[in-house]
Amino acid sequence: MDEIAVLIPCYNEEKTIGKVVEDAKKNLPNAIIYVYDNNSSDKTVEIARAAGAVVRFEHRQGKGNVIRTMFREIDAKCYLMIDGDDTYPLEEAPKLVDAVLNENYDMVVGDRLSSTYYKENKRPFHNFGNSLMQHSINALFDCDIKDIMTGYRAFGYGFAKTFPILSKGFEIETEMTIFAVTNNMAVKNVVIEYRDRPDGSISKLNTYSDGFKVIKTMIKLYKNYKPFGFFFILGFVLMAIAIGFFVPVLIDYLETGLVAKFPTLIVCGFVGLSAVHSFFAGLIMSDINIQDRRTYEFRRNLIQRDLNQDQK
Repeated sequence: MDEIAVLIPCYNEEKTIGKVVEDAKKNLPNAIIYVYDNNSSDKTVEIARAAGAVVRFEHRQGKGNVIRTMFREIDAKCYLMIDGDDTYPLEEAPKLVDAVLNENYDMVVGDRLSSTYYKENKRPFHNFGNSLMQHSINALFDCDIKDIMTGYRAFGYGFAKTFPILSKGFEIETEMTIFAVTNNMAVKNVVIEYRDRPDGSISKLNTYSDGFKVIKTMIKLYKNYKPFGFFFILGFVLMAIAIGFFVPVLIDYLETGLVAKFPTLIVCGFVGLSAVHSFFAGLIMSDINIQDRRTYEFRRNLIQRDLNQDQK
């Protein structure tokens, strides 16, 4: 088992990958540097290998697919995940690693948004999207994560081996964050500097399509991890609609003794029943969710026991 594994997912990063690997070796001399190539068509593989990285491959396109393979194939006490675009300074890496190895944090978040991100990043919709996701997830999941979308994180062995990765692309960071906070993991924010990509290095993140995927993932995970809240809101909206359309029908009936809009009354009844069903679905799924969390804690204890035995 490695003491520290630096995980660098890469897709066409020939401009920067050599510097990232060299910086990782300089700041974490005891770490093993893994570069996972995701179908690059440039010289990313050759440059990473020449710089001293262990190069492996994931042919299913998407960052989520790459991280899934990394966590499955590599055993380490601490995993440091960083992008290959040289936007994150590896001088901060020892802080993130130390928080995992010596302070027992499950996930350490490299917080760009509290430092230079908004000044360095030249894409205004990216800035807006990061702020939107930060405030939305912190409100929905009652947490205080400073940077939801950062690709600079450190993880403990327990996190890496129990995290069920479902995302295929850039929404993986959102999934990581929500998984950690809903399972009551120890999470720490570490403020880092951020620098924009150098000239000639092109972002693979599409502001609109990937942004929509991230929002979709957030809603889906809220339903899965907070089912009572999700279905209560849905039931409340449905009941408000049913009552809103039912009141005029009721007023007409009280004034005339007749139901002039009988189809509306029928629809209101079905919508009201849907609201009640939604409420009870939330209750049932909430109980299932609690049982899943108990199962997760049991699995986590088994993994921690195995880790402790390996360290003896």
